Amino acid sequence: MNQLRIRAAAPADAEDVLAFWREAAEGTSITDDLDGVHRLIARDPDALILAESAGLLVGSVVAGYDGWRCSLYRLAVLPAHRRQGIATALLDAAERRFLAVGGRRGDAMVLEANGRARQAWAAAGYHREDHCHRWVKPLEPVRDAGRATGPVS
Repeated sequence: MNQLRIRAAAPADAEDVLAFWREAAEGTSITDDLDGVHRLIARDPDALILAESAGLLVGSVVAGYDGWRCSLYRLAVLPAHRRQGIATALLDAAERRFLAVGGRRGDAMVLEANGRARQAWAAAGYHREDHCHRWVKPLEPVRDAGRATGPVS
């Protein structure tokens, strides 16, 4: 395999990242759009980590840190490039990022039905916690007298 380059995504990468996820990632997210990727990069420029080989985007992981939790999302590798250490390199980069900011545990979002992903996460040293489950609710802006409301001060 060509030399692997691991780097943080830039705003100019957003369209390529979305195309990559359509090909390499399983499932979709409500934030899989240009605005979602741009917001992620603007809020935390080091969170979206990319792997490139010979100029081709071959892998990604979102390593989000909110000051409390280290969250891992969107670990994906192009099918033709799997089993070459790309996911391991991405997770190593994510874990170094977390350690550098004082993170103490990585929490990975893994689709239950994706057996290949579960095996990859287990091989990287992660384990499933059965005592908690993810609960979600898509958010819509709240309108009050014609204007959006924000966080409570």
